[in-house]
Order: sequence, then C-alpha cells, then structure tokens
Amino acid sequence: MADYHEMYLNMARANAKAVNILIQAQQECEEMYMSSPDPEIQVLDPKNRPAPQ
Repeated sequence: MADYHEMYLNMARANAKAVNILIQAQQECEEMYMSSPDPEIQVLDPKNRPAPQ
C-alpha cells in the first residue's frame, strides 16, 4: 500500500523548494533593477516633430 503520508511530505517539501527558488529569483531581479543606472529622460518639444507623411 502506498505511504500517503510520505507522499504528502515529499510534495510539500518540493513545493516549498519551488517557492523558495521563485522568491530568490524575484529578489535577484529586484536587486538588478535597483542597481541599474537611471534612464536618461528627454523632454521632446511637440512643435519640432516631423510632419506626417
């Protein structure tokens, strides 16, 4: 007969491991975003845009 208790524990451990991997990846991406340089913002003058063709 299958050991359902052990099966449940195995699934719970795998689930926790998967969640921790996702959390770590998210934190790494957040750190990459926070440490990247700020983008250069340019204000465009609408009077100087090219005429539609």
